[in-house]
Amino acid sequence: MKNRAKGLLSLWLTGHLLACSVLPSAALSQTDFDEKYAASQAHLSTLPAQVGSVGGEWLVIGLTRADAYSDEQKAAYEKAAAKYVRAVGSDRLHPRKSSDNARMILALSAIGRDARDVDGYDLTEPLNDSTYVAKQGINGVIWALIALDACDYPCRQGTREALLDKLLQARHTDGGWGLDAVSDPDVTGMAVQALAPYRFYDEKIQAALDRACELLASMQQESGGYLSYDDFNPESCAQVITALSCLGVDVQQDERFCKDGKTPFDSLLRFSVPDGFAHSLGGSYNQMATEQAFYAMTAYRRMQTGKTPLFEMSDVQSFAVADIDGDGHVTINDATTVQRFLAEYDESLSAPLQKLADLSRSGRVDISDVTLLQRQLAE
Repeated sequence: MKNRAKGLLSLWLTGHLLACSVLPSAALSQTDFDEKYAASQAHLSTLPAQVGSVGGEWLVIGLTRADAYSDEQKAAYEKAAAKYVRAVGSDRLHPRKSSDNARMILALSAIGRDARDVDGYDLTEPLNDSTYVAKQGINGVIWALIALDACDYPCRQGTREALLDKLLQARHTDGGWGLDAVSDPDVTGMAVQALAPYRFYDEKIQAALDRACELLASMQQESGGYLSYDDFNPESCAQVITALSCLGVDVQQDERFCKDGKTPFDSLLRFSVPDGFAHSLGGSYNQMATEQAFYAMTAYRRMQTGKTPLFEMSDVQSFAVADIDGDGHVTINDATTVQRFLAEYDESLSAPLQKLADLSRSGRVDISDVTLLQRQLAE
């Protein structure tokens, strides 16, 4: 308990010091951001709802989390998703890519629908199967964790712990992640997004996130101030911006990411074209680049305005049941478990269970969470 309190104090001090050490101004003005954000949103809003990695779920997530998706559009996507799942005829939307499930779970959660019942199929269930998730490598692990945490979807006991362990074990010696032996900004950014919700409950996870942020900052070269990666593209910039926004880091103000008067947003906007973004410098409009850039801008806007992070859908609808003991039911035993944790200064509750027990979303488990759980049982 003392270590956890020290960790929370350290987090507060870190945020306070960062807030006090911001640069006086950033190269990208708020007007520049607002105009590009509005133009991209206006174009994406005209596209029809469909299922797919391009023109599908990422578009739905970005627009919905930007409060720019109508009820009619949400209903159209829900219908398209149900039709797609019915055609597949399985709760596994792809034989090897569990991220297909994760992507649809996130889109359905964003529009306020329960991904556990899509035309009778529970899309969250396959993410409990570590063998299935592992078929896609670290990418599958990352998105399974993000999807399950979107609404704190119930899962088998130990599932979240196993996903976290695999993600932390996959880190490279430089503190980053990649699809091969070299850390890259895309995968590192996505891994940070997956770990971010657990930072208040585990000092080891907080340390891993600190190290990842140091690596991402080092990838932004001093020369010219632009993000400079081996495979420089707007998707890389988008994942970095989304990750840091999920941590509450303002990339327009944090001095680690403001170099030579430029920030990751300056790098992103180098790919700006009419209606959106290109995939390469000097290229033409690209749908994937535009969708990722837009949802990164949405993640930043949500952070700016004090809303929940991009992939934390508790503001839409929470399906959390606080099943602490993992028996499949919420009972008084779950409240008792949390009370014992508090009374005995017991560190046995894992980070995922602490996150689940933190019903007040305060970043810590305290007596108010026990009260909320008891009220949930009583009602």
